This record gives sequence, C-alpha cells and structure tokens, in this order.
Amino acid sequence: SGEIVTGYNSDREYIATQGPLSSTVSDFWRMVWEQKVNRIVMVTNCVEAGRPKCEQYWPEDMRQCHYGELLVTPTSELKEPDWTLREFIVKHVNGLPYCLNTRFLTTVRHFQMTVWPDRGVPQSTEVLIRFRELVRRHIESEGSEAPTVVHCSDGVGRTGTFIALDVLLQQLEKEQAVGVKDLLCKMRRHRSHMVETESQYVFLHQCVSDTLQPRLTQEENIYENDDLIYENAIVLPELP
Repeated sequence: SGEIVTGYNSDREYIATQGPLSSTVSDFWRMVWEQKVNRIVMVTNCVEAGRPKCEQYWPEDMRQCHYGELLVTPTSELKEPDWTLREFIVKHVNGLPYCLNTRFLTTVRHFQMTVWPDRGVPQSTEVLIRFRELVRRHIESEGSEAPTVVHCSDGVGRTGTFIALDVLLQQLEKEQAVGVKDLLCKMRRHRSHMVETESQYVFLHQCVSDTLQPRLTQEENIYENDDLIYENAIVLPELP
C-alpha cells in the first residue's frame, strides 16, 4: 500500500509505498500512470542476504514488457558503484481513456540505491547525500508537481529516511534550521513507523551535520568534535 506524504514544497510531494510483489507489479505501474509520476526512488535491492525484498518490476535486458494495460520500455541504464539510474517510456496500450488529456505516454526516471542494508544505514553519509542530490536535481529540473514514488521493501524504514533527508536538507538550505523530531512526527501521521530504527534516526542527524559542517568550517571553523552528531540519538523512543 502507498500513502501520499507531505514534503517541503507541497502536500503531495511523495508517495511512500512498499516494494511491489509479484502480484502487485501491474497495480504499481497503474499507480505511477494515474498519479502522473515521472520518477521512482528505490532504496533496496530485489534480493538482500539471500532473501527476496522486492519483485523486479521492470523489464530485463532492455526489452519492453506489458504490465496490465501499460507497456514499459527501458531506454537507458547506467550502473554506478552505489546506485543504478534507469529511464523508461510508459505507454497506455489502448490510450482511449487518456486521449482527452492528450497524454499517450510518459517518461519515468528510476533511481535505485544499491548499498543500503535493510533496517540499517549506508556506510557513509556522503553516498546518501549525493544520491539525494541526484534525485533533487531531477525534481527541480522537471518542475513537475507530480509526486515522487519512494519505496524500499516494507516502505517505512529506508523509505522514510530518504524522504526525511530530502525535506530536512531543503529546510536547512532555505531556513538555516531543521527540526528532525517534529518532521518525523508529521510523517508518521501519514504513514506509521517512518524512519524505523534508532540507527536511521541518528543517521539523519549525521547527514544534516555533515552537510552543515563544511559551511561552518569555511566560515567560522566552529566545530572541532564529530561527536556532536549523536547528541539527539536518545530522542527516538519519545516519538509516537
């Protein structure tokens, strides 16, 4: 299942959802089409530690494939050490219900992060910050008001952490202040258990701190101790 999650810029900036199952792949693509989504953020692998986490819901070997009434055609795939970037053309097979809107096909960009363990965190903040920048640049360049689909396996831990980071770094840039606990409380009113573990909660603080650190070091050389990133780690049990 998926829920609309409020972001920094709008009330429907994200759709947080679990990874598709073999029985829900067609439903997943129908949601993408109906919500006019043009980007999907996947923060899981299909198989992790020998256990299935998500059905591969896109065609293999650059071949096109039908999912229900939608035809998905891969047009590019770029594999990097920490993520894979793909692009698909999605076309409605009969097109008739959508002709009045002059919308016959759409392009969907797929961002898959491949180095984030289930219920854990990446090995460094840098890789997640850079991955989030790739997604944010695409959002801003497209200028679309359509929500961004974000999913992992269960749709709460890694999914919530990515969404929270995107909101917090926008807030940091535009307001020079962040409220991690307040944000998580709001997110959990949309979807329970968003940001699932204490390590993920601490990692959010670490990402914000590491984003802020170069600016402060350059301007005033304020921080001398990396231990500051853990100062709010005990707050997680207080969250609803």
